[in-house]
Amino acid sequence: MGAGESGVGAAVLAGAKGYDVFVSDSGTIAEKYKAMLLERDIPFEEGHHTEADILNADEIVKSPGIPDTAPIVRAAIERGIPILSEIELAGRYTDARMVCITGSNGKTTTTSLTYHILREAGMDVGLAGNIGRSLALQVAEDPHACYVIELSSFQLDNMYRFKADIAVLMNITPDHLNRYGGEMQRYVDAKLRILQNQTRADAFIYWADDPILRREVAKHHPEATCYPFSDADRPELKGRLTADGQICIETPRGTLRIPRTALALRGTHNLYNSIAAATAARLAGADDASIRRGLETFRGVEHRLEPVARVADVEYINDSKATNIDSCRYALQSVETPIVLILGGTDKGNDYGEIETMVRAKARGLVFLGVDNRKLHAAFDGKVPATCDARSMAEAIAHAARMARPGDTVLLSPCCASFDLFRNYEDRGEQFKQCVHALADGKEAGA
Repeated sequence: MGAGESGVGAAVLAGAKGYDVFVSDSGTIAEKYKAMLLERDIPFEEGHHTEADILNADEIVKSPGIPDTAPIVRAAIERGIPILSEIELAGRYTDARMVCITGSNGKTTTTSLTYHILREAGMDVGLAGNIGRSLALQVAEDPHACYVIELSSFQLDNMYRFKADIAVLMNITPDHLNRYGGEMQRYVDAKLRILQNQTRADAFIYWADDPILRREVAKHHPEATCYPFSDADRPELKGRLTADGQICIETPRGTLRIPRTALALRGTHNLYNSIAAATAARLAGADDASIRRGLETFRGVEHRLEPVARVADVEYINDSKATNIDSCRYALQSVETPIVLILGGTDKGNDYGEIETMVRAKARGLVFLGVDNRKLHAAFDGKVPATCDARSMAEAIAHAARMARPGDTVLLSPCCASFDLFRNYEDRGEQFKQCVHALADGKEAGA
């Protein structure tokens, strides 16, 4: 159910394993995926769901973007049809080492950095999950000895027997609460599913200073060997920062020490990402020289605090992947100049009071980019020198350029999902970059 990267990958694997496969998507299937299905003679439909065909299935692999509240999903649940994620299906058909990373913030950077380090170490590794290629497709047609997998709560919801050999949980803060009926504990429980089926031989890496994680670890008593980390220097930590600026990572192989100054990524949040990635990579078998080299050479993730251009002495930064309050807070902390902040989109139950103090201190102006900006106006009007609305990225860049002064930073860090005006956060970020480059070329943004 669903014919994007996840759904089509699952269909290819299921077909290769002898299943009678049918793919159904209520929207329009992208030509790239349609071609993949046609090449493999996999039947599909688009624009609707044929209930009789779907409810005749023995199992349904549901794409993570489809909520359980969708009528066809509710009908399948009522029939007792098992609903799986693509990751769950793929896990049945591989004995590869699984390094699985989740969290409300930092998971994409940590996943990409872990993959980068393992590649530096010359390991046979694939990148999958929320980023990279479909895990199921790789298992079917391009198998690897190890996979680094970014997992969202939506993917974890439909995983049951799958086991992470190395599980990384970066943090848990409010996100996607609209998908969980506004109940934070349901979202927390989804994230904790990354621990299911682990044994003492497996590893659980987590941020020790997250209050929710501390509570949940005490409650669940994970079976796996735990590797808590922080930027403090406490004896119980397996990943820590010493007073003299050394990152220390302890595993059964001994202690790895790396100067913080050697890290390519800056900022406290990226220190956490780097410690987690280095710990995971070391446990997965990367040698210490490759870990150091990987941390020194990694260049970051597209759409995550991505410098785009300097125009009229104003820096433009694309942080389109910041789809929740905490991601935006990290971005605001990372920028030292006055800021014109572009934010807005599909609200996910945000409490903007959590960033109000920082916005007041740093923002010269706010551009609200969304279809319905009433909540943003209620939160920020009168608290910063200027606010305005935009219904397109071109309009947002034009407003931001007028507000900004030399030496300022225009920061796209939306706090929200993108689906009101854009296809996804990547589309939003690409449009931001296009409009900034148009501005740099002396054109009207979007002209």
